Amino acid sequence: MKILKLGIPKGSLQEKTLEIFKHGGFNISVSSRSYTPSIDDVEIKPTLLRAQEMSRYVEDGVLDCGITGEDWILENGSDVVRVAELLYAKRTLNPVRWVVAVREDSKIRKLKDLEGKIIATELANYTKKYFKDRKINVEVEFSWGATEVKVKTGLVDAIVELTETGESLRANGLIEIDTLCVSTTKFIANKNAYKDEWKKRKMEHILLLLKGALEARDKVGLKLNIKKENIEKITSLLPALKKPTISTLTLKDWFALEVIIEEKEVRKLLPLLKESGAEGIIEYPLNKLIY
Repeated sequence: MKILKLGIPKGSLQEKTLEIFKHGGFNISVSSRSYTPSIDDVEIKPTLLRAQEMSRYVEDGVLDCGITGEDWILENGSDVVRVAELLYAKRTLNPVRWVVAVREDSKIRKLKDLEGKIIATELANYTKKYFKDRKINVEVEFSWGATEVKVKTGLVDAIVELTETGESLRANGLIEIDTLCVSTTKFIANKNAYKDEWKKRKMEHILLLLKGALEARDKVGLKLNIKKENIEKITSLLPALKKPTISTLTLKDWFALEVIIEEKEVRKLLPLLKESGAEGIIEYPLNKLIY
């Protein structure tokens, strides 16, 4: 039997990844004492691995594919296939960023001001490359965490830290002076595995289901019955992804309408639909949405 070796990120991405796989139709069971979860698909062998290490093991062929952040691919300098982007975050307009931050009262205001200074970060390799490419000599030290404290207390001159909105940095009296990279979650593959026809097709099937689950987030379906005379009035109220589906009913001059909308819009929309003559309104959840 052919097997696809899949890396599941352990840590901050783990819970969201397992949730998306579940909505995609895969049940993954994780034991607190094991790094090899069970999955209800005999063709997949999952392994739990920290996102920071994922791209190295995928590149080496220990894993055929896996899920990690773009930042850790850059950090490891991994030569892998970026098969697809998985937008886990609901606020996709605010992807996570790695930024250079200094104290508010620091005289450092631009990258050149960091010449000869010390920077602490978990993203050490990429940070070294970033400054080297700009011909700025800095000392980069690896930080296991609590990085913001190091610059606040004067242990280092600046930090390179992960942020989404910058609120945590501002709360700690820090300001951003540059962005090193923007990162989203990626489904990556080993180059040789992606050339294998069966493995590539299996990955594509998995991604189809995962993307369908991600697309269905925060959306619901609506079904309702309307009279012919009210069709135009009611359809004008609907903020549909596409034109609603309208089909005839056995009752003369009555039609059934079905549409997909954002769940947040339902509260204000239902009373308007009712006032406009809609009847038999049904709201239902979505597991997957595939275009």
